[in-house]
Amino acid sequence: MFEGFGCDIPEDATTAKNHIRCAIPLCRGGHGIAQNNETVSGSSLPVGGEKKRDVSGNPSKRVGKQTILFPQSPNLTSTATVAGPKEGQGPFGQFFDAVKEDTLLGEKSWEGAERKIVEEAVQLALKKAGLGPTEVDCLLAGDLLNQIISSSYAARELSIPFLGLYGACATLSEALILAAILVDSGYAHYAVAVASSHHDTAERQYRYPTEFANQRPPTAQWTVTGAGAALVGKSPNFPRITHATIGKVIDMGVSDPNDMGGAMAAAASDTIWQHLQDTERSPRDYDLILTGDLGEVGSASALRLLRQAGVDISAVHQDCGLLIFDRARQNVQAGGSGCACSGLVFCGPVYQRLLSGELRRVLLVATGSLHSPCSVQQGQSIPGIAHAVAIEGVSREED
Repeated sequence: MFEGFGCDIPEDATTAKNHIRCAIPLCRGGHGIAQNNETVSGSSLPVGGEKKRDVSGNPSKRVGKQTILFPQSPNLTSTATVAGPKEGQGPFGQFFDAVKEDTLLGEKSWEGAERKIVEEAVQLALKKAGLGPTEVDCLLAGDLLNQIISSSYAARELSIPFLGLYGACATLSEALILAAILVDSGYAHYAVAVASSHHDTAERQYRYPTEFANQRPPTAQWTVTGAGAALVGKSPNFPRITHATIGKVIDMGVSDPNDMGGAMAAAASDTIWQHLQDTERSPRDYDLILTGDLGEVGSASALRLLRQAGVDISAVHQDCGLLIFDRARQNVQAGGSGCACSGLVFCGPVYQRLLSGELRRVLLVATGSLHSPCSVQQGQSIPGIAHAVAIEGVSREED
């Protein structure tokens, strides 16, 4: 799908072998059981696919156990991306709408810079659609900071009715799902989904200030600076959202905040497996299954977990964390991470290929690690979450 930017991961990747704490067999009708007889909290994976009807006897919008069907197929009317300088130097720099020269953007703080990035991404998405803020019914936004201040302060300036979200790095999928529900049900004409992150704000909050210059282990990932915004509406001849699978919180027992890929792998595998069961689809039904920010360690683990369940997605799988940077020259260890990791990749090059018809059907599976500095300091493990959104591209016959 992305020639020259593949993420081939060897079966016996050393980092994966050393850092995967447990593995879910993902058997039909079974329960998640970790290696060494440890239980993986949250995974159950029942067989889906049954047809349901609501209380009025009409076909239900639910499919299987965890999946929503959108009969009206709300469209991704436009997207916009604003990236930091390091991201602009990566393989997809040419696909971003704006690339900043520094990480402060003329603000007094990195937090102020992230707020500014969110505002610009939303404004660009609306400008592409020929809309103003007063024509948008809801802004659904989230980031990684305490009290999601980047999103909240941006919403203050944008003056759009606001729902603040926290799904860690899975926020983009969460926002897209809720925006699609609002538009599909008729509660909104237009809704904007946006997710942001900033390397320096995240490092300061979750690990160490960048001035400390601590040494990063091989499993660490580089938090992406940027924001991706998507305008959801009902507009013909644009990519459309057809299904969404809401994930469950799954804990693999990983407690190292520098191994978030390992912490999120089981959640990604669980959601992908459940989506395929609920929709009665196979990996071959997708041109691309795009995980959010599993990186090298998490991608290897997720692929292995799915293979244990008899599902092989390797032919169509890519991970935003392995695509966003050139790992051979940009020194990002196990890859990229952060809400903007999936935000930039999906709202940039992937959306453009859906719009052109080059990609027929994509499953976006943004992934998040639901920890806080306090929980890490208390020695608690890191739960993971993943939500899946199925998007169909513009048919070439419709052009």
